[in-house]
Amino acid sequence: MSAPLADQLDIVIPTIRNLDFLEEWRPFFQPYHLIIVQDGDPTKKIHVPEGFDYELYNRNDIERILGDKAWAISFKDSACRCFGFMVSKKKYIYTIDDDCFVAKDPSGKPINVLEQHIKNLLTPSTPFFFNTLYDPYREGADFVRGYPFSLREGVATATSHGLWLNIPDYDAPTQMVKPKERNQRYVDAVMTVPKGTLYPMCGMNLAFDRELIGAGMYFGLMGEGQPIGRYDDMWAGWCTKVICDHLGIGCKTGLPYVWHSKASNPFTNLRKEYKGIFWQEEIIPFFQNVTLSKTSTSVEDLYVELADKVRKGLGHIDPYFSKLADGMVAWIEGWRMLNPPKAA
Repeated sequence: MSAPLADQLDIVIPTIRNLDFLEEWRPFFQPYHLIIVQDGDPTKKIHVPEGFDYELYNRNDIERILGDKAWAISFKDSACRCFGFMVSKKKYIYTIDDDCFVAKDPSGKPINVLEQHIKNLLTPSTPFFFNTLYDPYREGADFVRGYPFSLREGVATATSHGLWLNIPDYDAPTQMVKPKERNQRYVDAVMTVPKGTLYPMCGMNLAFDRELIGAGMYFGLMGEGQPIGRYDDMWAGWCTKVICDHLGIGCKTGLPYVWHSKASNPFTNLRKEYKGIFWQEEIIPFFQNVTLSKTSTSVEDLYVELADKVRKGLGHIDPYFSKLADGMVAWIEGWRMLNPPKAA
C-alpha cells in the first residue's frame, strides 16, 4: 500500500495507556513516524506494538525540554498532544485519539484516513465563496454555474477536520439527553468552512499543515489545576480559524471518518465543561469580532497579538483567561525555541 508523504508527516497521539489500538491501524500508520505524548504518571511504562517508528515523550521530557515554559503544556488532559506538534520537524501533522479505530465506507472498504486528509490538505480551499457541490477539486465535481472565475484557483489549505462514526462528539448535556445516539450517517463530502464562520474543531481526527498554521495549534490550559476541560481543541480551532481568515487560507471539514469506539462519562464531562458552557457564550462573540493587525503575516506574531487581545477582551470573565493568555505567549516562546527561523 502506498503511503503518501510518508517522509513529510508525523502522527501525534496523546495517551495514558498501552497503544494496542495501533494494531488495527498498522496497514495505514506503519510507514509513518509517530510522536507519542504520554500523559499522567511518567514512571508508567507504555507498550507500543512492535514495528512502529516512534518517539515517546512523558511529563519529565516536557519539563526537561521546555524548562520554565513547561507549565503551558496541560497535564492530565489530552491537550498535552500539542507538545508533539511543537517537537515535530515535519510539514504535516495528523493527530488521533487512542479510542478511534478504522472506519468502513458504505461499501465496506476500510477508510485510509491519511490518504484523504492529505488530499484535503494538498488541494485548495474555497473560503470566500461557497460551492454548492462542496469540494470542486475532487473527481466527479467542479465549480457550479455562477461561481466567480476569479476565485476558482482557491487558496492554500491549513486544516483538514475529519469526522467520526459511532460515538459522536457531543457535549455532556447532549450526551445525557441522548445516551444511546450513534452516528451512522456517512456523508461523502468535504467542504471549506466559509471565511468569517467559526466551527467546533475536534482534535480526535485532525490533520494540518504545520508550516502554515502549526504555531497557532495550541490546545490551551486544561486538566489538572485548571477550572475547565474539553475545550482544548475548541480553543485551538477558534484561534486558528481567526488566523486563517486573517491570512486568507482555508479550513476544511468532512471526510475522512474514523470509528470512535467509546463514549466518555457524561457526568465527568459535565464537571469539566460546566464553566465552558457558560463562558463560550462570551468567547464566541469575542472571536467573531476580533481583528488582527493588517501588517502582520507571521502566525507566531499574530498568535502573540491574539494572546494580548484574549487578556484584555476575556480577562473580565475569569482570572483563568489572563493565565491562558500567559500560556499562549509561553507556547510561542517554546515554539520559537524548538523551531528557530530557517536561514534564508
